[in-house]
Amino acid sequence: MSTLMISDLHLDPQRPEVTAAFLQFLHRQTRDADALYILGDLFEAWIGDDNDDDLADQVASALAARPIPKFFMHGNRDFLLGADYAARCGMQLLNDPCVIDLYGERVLLMHGDLLCTDDAAYQAFRTQVRDPQWQQGFLAQPLAARRAFAAQARAASAAHQSGFANMESITDVTPATVDAYLHQYRVTQLIHGHTHRPAVHTERGHRRIVLGDWYDQGSVLEIPADGEWTLQTLPIRHGVSS
Repeated sequence: MSTLMISDLHLDPQRPEVTAAFLQFLHRQTRDADALYILGDLFEAWIGDDNDDDLADQVASALAARPIPKFFMHGNRDFLLGADYAARCGMQLLNDPCVIDLYGERVLLMHGDLLCTDDAAYQAFRTQVRDPQWQQGFLAQPLAARRAFAAQARAASAAHQSGFANMESITDVTPATVDAYLHQYRVTQLIHGHTHRPAVHTERGHRRIVLGDWYDQGSVLEIPADGEWTLQTLPIRHGVSS
């Protein structure tokens, strides 16, 4: 038995091969799992739980069919995913950050964007869109208006990132911020996604595991109840629909 963790799938109707890989993962690898944790950005964009597209229905049905505990933490793309959709999926919503007991060990879970404090412009945007009043106003708009906003936000994000002279340092985590969170929550283990740089970092007396994205290949952290943690890759067959 083991616990599985994934993030940054960025599911999108325009990338059906990733949806197909995710559905196959659910069918094959979660069958004997103790739990599944999704640490944000399950979807490329989420415009509200009243989203009526086929992808939302397909993912909810597939997740609900897996009879294991499932947990979801908001990412920077799907922070509007609410209790109604989580219930459809059979998922429990998690705060970001949160500490869990993982087979007797305290582990800090985060999506990861809070760790990227060198990107001041993004952090200001994050504060704005996480405000309950902003979210209430956004969700009150018609679906068409929300879809248009999401498209504009994606384009603005791409333009913002392309303007960095030192993309590697700006969009990665800030080491001092990592240390501050580990100290605040009194842990030595941190698992997060967001940066799309899968790796296991052992440094400064702690271990930080970064989950990968699901673009060219899938990324899964498998944590056995008694055994070595492994950061695995999964094939994505491009050109294959779900």
